Parts: sequence; structure tokens; C-alpha cells
Amino acid sequence: MTRDLVQDSWNRIDEWLREHAPRTFATLGPPAGHEEIAAAQEELGVTFPPDLIASLLRHDGAVDGAEAFLFSTHDRLLGVAGIIEDTTFMRCLAEDLDEEEAESYWHHGYVKFGSYGVTSDGLMVDCRPGRDSFGAVGRFFDETGTDFGRADSLGEYLAELADQLERGQDGGAVTFNGRLFWELASPAGPEWGSADDPLPAPDEQLPELDLSCSPTDLLHVSRLDEFEELGALIAVLPRERVADAARKQLRRLAVETGLEKYPEVRSALDAWERGETPPRPQQTDPLALRLRKVLAQADTHRDNLRKRAAEEVVHGIWGSPHKSVCGIAGTRSRLTADWRADLHADLGNPPLPSIPDERFWGALRNPAVDSSWWAAQYAQDQG
Repeated sequence: MTRDLVQDSWNRIDEWLREHAPRTFATLGPPAGHEEIAAAQEELGVTFPPDLIASLLRHDGAVDGAEAFLFSTHDRLLGVAGIIEDTTFMRCLAEDLDEEEAESYWHHGYVKFGSYGVTSDGLMVDCRPGRDSFGAVGRFFDETGTDFGRADSLGEYLAELADQLERGQDGGAVTFNGRLFWELASPAGPEWGSADDPLPAPDEQLPELDLSCSPTDLLHVSRLDEFEELGALIAVLPRERVADAARKQLRRLAVETGLEKYPEVRSALDAWERGETPPRPQQTDPLALRLRKVLAQADTHRDNLRKRAAEEVVHGIWGSPHKSVCGIAGTRSRLTADWRADLHADLGNPPLPSIPDERFWGALRNPAVDSSWWAAQYAQDQG
């Protein structure tokens, strides 16, 4: 029976999370009650498919927050209360649609069980008994409506999720600091360019290299906030530790994008790692010419990652360590699923702080970070 598939799938999911992502596992709720589930069906005027009932009897959703259990679509598992709230909201959005329009957008018989949170996007199940689609899983998108084809049942959908987790990074499941992340990182595109390529002539028409960065540039606190506990760590470590991490991160990025093959880039990185900051180049210096050529070639090949990597060479060596380490890590997050672990290692693998909240940023006093807005709010609260 499909209800058995639900239980078996949750057994596999729970076991994997306990071992690999215990902090994420801890956000899964206890079972919902039979009466609570029955009351939800009555309130919504629908019949839940057996798989949805079986799933709610296993976990009544996941606690909202940064550590919450998410499906691979980045939708949080909803409990009974969340199902009622989100489904009611969706009905309000679709109340003026006719039957044909509702079928492809949001029908009264649809129920949402996974929420993206930031928008009304989320996972849903068809709760119309007697139809071939009863119990089928789809996903709602703000702009395009409901798309079926995810799975014929929630049991099948959970089984596929368990398969993804058990494949680890091959299935998109990445763990860090006891948490589960779903990553879509992919390696750099096809290799182009050769270490033997001659430097362009100084008068060749090439994009200008942005050399305006400065070691005193401030990093806005919002950029650190997106890195969660790693951002909080960067915010409190000594400047030289952050600068050392930026050097290591830039070397990784240069290798991953093929920039290290160019002698001009490699020489600059070698000097920087020895503690020798190379002179800031002019637009016609060898390093600048090489990077400008890479920018032009990246535009031709539509290789935005290598373009960003070329820009990060300049920002990394001559810019603010805090800005550069975040910029480089942000670019690497598009290239490798292990970027969080790599960044933590390059920072020296110190103990990680808690995921920062508004009070953390309000109390932060780091001259390299612009946290003035949060500091003002925190001062008001303290007053």
C-alpha cells in the first residue's frame, strides 16, 4: 500500500538526517493527531489522500527557521496548521478564476503541503477523490500556476527524496554543521584559452578592468548575513585571519575556473600568498591585460563564472579582505557543493557560532563591516 511507502520513506529520511544532519532532523515535528487531521479536512472541505494523512501522522510539519527541513525544491514541510493557512490563502488568490483557469492555476481541491515561504510557491497535492489525479503531487509557481508531474503520490515523492538523500552530493544533498542544504552547484564550463596564449596588445579593444577597490572598502552586513553562521564567524575573526582565508579562497577559485594556468595570474597569487601585495596594475600591465582578455573571452563564451573569477582576482588582492572573501565564496558557491566546508577550513576551522540574528548584527562593532542600521536599531532597543 502507498501508506506503507510513506512510512518506509520517512524511516529512510529520518535515519539519514539523524546521522548526517541532526540539526535539520530536530526541526521535524511530532505526529499530528487523527482528530486534528479530520478537523482540517472538514474545515477545508476536502478529502486528504491516504499518503498525506500517513505523512502527517509521522511528522506534523517542520519548525520554521534557518535550520528547517526542506524538500529539494526548498519548500518547508507544512503541518496541519500550515496546510490550512497556506491552502486558504491560495484559495483567496484564485477565488475569481473559472473552472478551466483554476485547473492550471489553483483549484479549490488542491492542498499545499510544502511552502517556499518567501513567495506563495510550494508543493501541493490533488485532493479530489474519483479523479485519476487524486493524490498526485505538483508544485505551484506564482507566475505560471500549478505544474503536475512531480509524482503520482506523496509516497512516491518521499521515496524519491529518500533516494536523493542517500546519494548524497550526487543527489544534491549537502551537509554542513549538522544541517541539510540542497545545492545546484556545477563545475566550471568547458575549458577555453591556453597558458601559451600571447598577451593582447596594449591598444587592443578590451573591457576595462575595475581597479577601484580599496582595502578600506566596507562590507555591508547583509552580505555576511546571507552566509549565516559562517558570516557571523567572518564578522568576529581577526582581520588577518580573514585575509588569509581570502588568499586561500582565491587560489581555489583560480584553479576551479582555469585562471591559474595563466602565468600572470599565478605569479600574482604566489606573491600575495607570500605576503607580498603586488603593485596595483595599470590597464596596460601584463596582469591587467590578461584579465581584460579573459573578460572579453568570457563574454564570447557566455561564461559568467570565469568573468566573475577574473574580477575577483583584482578585488581579492587589492580590495577589502571581508568583501573579497564573501565575493569569492559567493562565486565558488556556483561551482562546488563543498564551498561552505572549504570556507570554514580556510578560516582555520574554529568553532562555529550560532546562526546570527538581528541582535547579533546590532551589537557587532567591526570597522570593516557596515552594520550602522542594525546598530541604530539595537541602540534604540537597549535604550
